[in-house]
Amino acid sequence: MFGKKPTGEQYDYDKETQKPILKCSICNGEQVAGFKNLQTGKFEEIMLIRNESDLREFMERYGVSQISKEY
Repeated sequence: MFGKKPTGEQYDYDKETQKPILKCSICNGEQVAGFKNLQTGKFEEIMLIRNESDLREFMERYGVSQISKEY
């Protein structure tokens, strides 16, 4: 269901219409990194974040310097 996408598969996001988001569950603490379309509000899940190294990998892979949390 959730997890990392295969490394050969790179998601291309538009920095003007999409925003990097860390979607967090208040129930179980699960975190999923992805991109939210600013026009439609649709969230595209990219990878499950289990620890700081997963978050760092996501940010480096997509050139993200800061990411906001959404509950």
